[in-house]
Amino acid sequence: HAQLVESGGDSVQTGGSLRLSCALSENTGTHYSMAWFRHALGKEREGVAAIYTATGSLSYADSVKGRFTISQDNAKNTLYLQMSSLKPEDTAMYYCAAAFTPFRAGDNVLRPSGYNSWGQGTQVTVSS
Repeated sequence: HAQLVESGGDSVQTGGSLRLSCALSENTGTHYSMAWFRHALGKEREGVAAIYTATGSLSYADSVKGRFTISQDNAKNTLYLQMSSLKPEDTAMYYCAAAFTPFRAGDNVLRPSGYNSWGQGTQVTVSS
């Protein structure tokens, strides 16, 4: 499977912005879906945003809608997550992931178990 390397995590204040990047070792078009997840201390891993490659459809967690934007640059084999209006509750380790198997109609594309390859994560800390 592809190797994924995240970057762009940092410490920012409430209301700040960050752009996370995820470099893939192969063409982004070989995957059925690409997504960002986050894992905060004491909480379960949460799906943040996903791109379903076949249709280009985007999915977002309710907690980030209107603030986060997922995108991909196939020429650069890179997935991005633009985050704005950051809140302390956005503090977490952020991971990108790729799915090599298709989702069935109605499946939740923000479900971690649907993804086969994961990066090592990049830390985002938002202070009040």
